Amino acid sequence: MEKIWLKSYPPGVPPTIDPDAYPSLSVLLIDACQKYADLPALENLGTTITYRELHDKSVHLAACLQKKLGLVKGDRIALMMPNLLQYPIALMAALQAGLVVVNINPLYTERELLLPLKDSGAKAIIVLGHFTKALAKVLSETNLEHIIITEVGDEFSTLKRFGINTYLKYIKKMAPASNLTNAISYRDLLHDKPAFDTVDIQSEDLAFLQYTGGTTGVPKGAMLTHRNMVANILQCLVWIDGTLEFGKEIVITALPLYHIFSLTICCFAFIRFGGLSRLITNPRDMSSFIKHLQKNPFTVFIGVNTLYHEMMRHREFLNIDFTKTKLCLAGGMPVLQSVADRWEELTQKNIIMGYGLTEASPVVSISPLTIKFFSPSIGLPMPSTDVAIVNEAGDDLPIGEAGELAVKGPQVMKGYWHQPEETALVLNKEGWVRTGDIARIDSGGYIYIIDRKKDMILVSGFNVYSVEIEDVLSMHPGISEVAVLGVPDVHTGEAVKAYIVRNDPSLTEEEVISFCRQKLTGYKIPKLIEFRDSLPKTNVGKVLKRALRAEETEHK
Repeated sequence: MEKIWLKSYPPGVPPTIDPDAYPSLSVLLIDACQKYADLPALENLGTTITYRELHDKSVHLAACLQKKLGLVKGDRIALMMPNLLQYPIALMAALQAGLVVVNINPLYTERELLLPLKDSGAKAIIVLGHFTKALAKVLSETNLEHIIITEVGDEFSTLKRFGINTYLKYIKKMAPASNLTNAISYRDLLHDKPAFDTVDIQSEDLAFLQYTGGTTGVPKGAMLTHRNMVANILQCLVWIDGTLEFGKEIVITALPLYHIFSLTICCFAFIRFGGLSRLITNPRDMSSFIKHLQKNPFTVFIGVNTLYHEMMRHREFLNIDFTKTKLCLAGGMPVLQSVADRWEELTQKNIIMGYGLTEASPVVSISPLTIKFFSPSIGLPMPSTDVAIVNEAGDDLPIGEAGELAVKGPQVMKGYWHQPEETALVLNKEGWVRTGDIARIDSGGYIYIIDRKKDMILVSGFNVYSVEIEDVLSMHPGISEVAVLGVPDVHTGEAVKAYIVRNDPSLTEEEVISFCRQKLTGYKIPKLIEFRDSLPKTNVGKVLKRALRAEETEHK
């Protein structure tokens, strides 16, 4: 496809970036730490460290991983923590030592935890003590040789560390499992100060095995190289340069760093930008989160639709000062129009939407930061990124026609770890990855996601896009959350079913259907409605439609 989007680029944004500007991600991060040495880099629970401290602490940990644990280039290390100071330190340490990072959601069940640990062959893990019970139960089935247990306050001053760790252990009863063999505490690991041996890291070396359901729903390790990550960081930097100022921004990092969106944007891109990242350890504690935002200034807020929605429901939300906020960014899932409109009404700030996938490190496209209103578009392809809309055979479709979005660029993964067949399903020899998303591109090069390919519903031969119906239903004041699926129907092939969480307990099916009739064509109106107390969600608040599908299958 012709790069029609370039004519819509904001002034100053180049059409390409140099993905080889840095030989590795670790060099990029070290360069940032040296450039911004005396500026604050990270803040968590009231403790702040500078870029110099971030560098020194990461080198110290890297040396200990080498000399005390015997880890060598190419070994996999799992990180299983919420957002703590230890997380970015461990990330930088592992990358400098040439290790491959496997990010793990600390809330995983035993079954969910075992797959990435076993599949990756990770030799070591750094885990928050509160989340070791599941690990203890699957440990014998993994290749783990070293378990490093950290506690929340391990990077705080002595008095503060003792106070927080004691409170969590004895008052909150959040003690680590006692039956972990070969376990060593994070602080004991750092007790000595061995010399660090510099590792020769090449751009095509693996930096991450980032596990994702991909387009098939089966967890796979996306192989992201140092070059992939560097490319995506630089793509993001040239996009925000001119809107934000190097060395002066403060970003709220509420999204977990084990998620690729937060990892690349909130962590790595803002380190390279010289910003201060406020790490939010538990954004689910909405009252504490809101208090933090009230007390601490910030210039950039990054979230997902669910987080924006939940924040606005809190009674103290209106007491947050957004006057210094320059950018509100969203990704990971579509932002509903109703959520964006309400956010702008309450904060006087519009939400900028971007799009990505784990297989692309993750950012593929983003809207210009200068737009003054919410756009349902996921924006323009990033510099050095090609996109196409293709049919089932992989042929390009005309502008304006809906088809599967395909992406090519230096940020696209090497493939799936030890899964050549799965790789071949989504990544061709020319480097194009098929996203599994149905989209269209307009004449200005703006991309619009219509639906997930697997979420498209076929009603009597008509294509029905669940996102459109969800957007309409979310406008109803009595509806808090909604998910729409297609379910088997003897007459129409599939029928539209809506799963609704109510704001108003008195809301009825008849009222919902009546509301839909005003805004949707007949075949798009939900035939089935199920009211629920909650919807199943991923770690970043994305509705798990596959869990709803599984329920439907079980109930047949």
